[in-house]
Amino acid sequence: MTAQSRHPASTGRTALRADASHTGVLSQVIADAFFDLAVSQWLVPDPAARREIFPTYFRIYVDHAFTGGLVFTTPALDAAALWLPVGPGGPGDPPEGYAERLAAVTGEYLDRFQALDEGFEAHHPVGTGHQHLAILAVRPDRQRLGIGTALLQAHHATLDRDGVPAYLEASDLGTRGIYLKYGYADLGDPIQLPDGPRMYPMMRPAKAAGASVPARM
Repeated sequence: MTAQSRHPASTGRTALRADASHTGVLSQVIADAFFDLAVSQWLVPDPAARREIFPTYFRIYVDHAFTGGLVFTTPALDAAALWLPVGPGGPGDPPEGYAERLAAVTGEYLDRFQALDEGFEAHHPVGTGHQHLAILAVRPDRQRLGIGTALLQAHHATLDRDGVPAYLEASDLGTRGIYLKYGYADLGDPIQLPDGPRMYPMMRPAKAAGASVPARM
């Protein structure tokens, strides 16, 4: 999904910095939250295989964020936001051993996960430093309670203070619509997966202090 940075809205919607002891729980939260997405079904069409693969696959991302970025969660560990710093040249090299870990985890579906990575890389912005919201996930039974909003605002406030833009890939049109309300805008063409769904690259400029905040999600 250390030192804590709290942004209170209510007890259930408090964002705090996670630490590496939360890796297993947050990897499972992400796997559950993303299980039914169109891109997830494209990556691993067999639900039983997806349920087995996803927690270990997302653990790669969580490990990477703990090593080189920021991970926010809640006191109940029911959500995760993974932020990675990116320089003007775009994303750097993947984590050490990434290719080997990806192959070991995904097995017969490796080519689809590689295609996803290629789509992400081809559309990632270059030319300006930014923060990449690699993952924002809320446990399915805790969605639409404002938890995702709390995790967004936890880091948006810092980015706005420091004048740093944010970037993400929205998983579908519905998610894209939500992020539009939080100051993100489309960035270039959608990511078209081979014979699969589209994802939507989006960028958010740093906002001036006192900008209005939309309804929770």
